[in-house]
Amino acid sequence: MNVFQQLHVDRARHLTRRHFLQNCSVGLGGMWLGSQAFGATLKKDPANPLRPDLSHFAPKAKRVIYLHMAGSPSQLELFDYKPELAKLDGKECPKEFLEGKQFAFIQGVPKMLGSQFPFHQAGQSGQWISDRMPQFEQVIDEVCFIKSMWTDQFNHGPAQLLMHTGSQIPGSPSAGAWSTYGLGSENSNLPGFIVLTSGGKNPDAGKSVWGAGYLPSVYQGVQCRSQGEPVLY
Repeated sequence: MNVFQQLHVDRARHLTRRHFLQNCSVGLGGMWLGSQAFGATLKKDPANPLRPDLSHFAPKAKRVIYLHMAGSPSQLELFDYKPELAKLDGKECPKEFLEGKQFAFIQGVPKMLGSQFPFHQAGQSGQWISDRMPQFEQVIDEVCFIKSMWTDQFNHGPAQLLMHTGSQIPGSPSAGAWSTYGLGSENSNLPGFIVLTSGGKNPDAGKSVWGAGYLPSVYQGVQCRSQGEPVLY
């Protein structure tokens, strides 16, 4: 390092925040102005909050259809293969699973229940699947399975709320509300987020599973009705 390089290093070490802001005012001002101009394009229009806006990345999804099928066959009988659970089928629950814990609706030492149907690997991905779904097996390589998510909530209500909002405590926006907030809607005459229920009742977690939480209420799900006006909007 020569003397000029050493002087440059020493000057950089002693450069104060005041000098930095003074000497770089044009650069920082340009950065601020650019961020404000870009941010203005991302602000929601109060007159049309569902209008699709510019995003940081080119959007790939145009719409989201989510099926929450409470009461359907357990994933343990469909595509969530548990070989260790199969080994424990019919045996008493190991003590380490129960010690120091309290479980609702469980008394004494319960017996383990593994899958009641055989599993095998299918497709190029080698995904484990039950023999109960031979037709589904034909498109197994086109399906994305997410198995990294888990919860210790085993009661239906809190577990459903956690799955839809990311929190077992009411008050957070649902996945549908976030999708509507991010995607918007090109239709100004209908809600951007529509909810269809079956069986004549709501989920155990209630309407919070399609609620907007702390987002504006325009992003919450609008439930279709089977009597009278189908959509109150």
